[in-house]
Amino acid sequence: QVQLVESGGGLVQAGGPLRLSCAASGRTFDDYAMAWFRQASGKEREFVAAFSWFNGDGDTTYYGDSVKGRFTISGDNAKNTVYLQMNSLKPEDTAVYYCAARRSIVIATVDPAYDYWGQGTQVTVSS
Repeated sequence: QVQLVESGGGLVQAGGPLRLSCAASGRTFDDYAMAWFRQASGKEREFVAAFSWFNGDGDTTYYGDSVKGRFTISGDNAKNTVYLQMNSLKPEDTAVYYCAARRSIVIATVDPAYDYWGQGTQVTVSS
């Protein structure tokens, strides 16, 4: 019912910035939470950041420990899009980044809490 499409991934040098986008379609609820997860080759899926807004009344953000101070999540409700601005990228950030959404205003940091997932976009950070 809800489709998520990530974009913006690519190859970037260590220390550089990159911005990912996730466009949602078919969403029924105006108030919801969205998140970014990532999965490196041979590793488990890891929480990156989450975002929740209330029809323009405000927002809430939360970040995984490994990206605090470097990544920023934000959203554009009018476009049904969430962004992940990644700065000071490190080779360890290399992974497939997935967008997720859940029909709740409550922030969650575990993947079972999310109802919908995108196909992922590859981010590769070179040394």
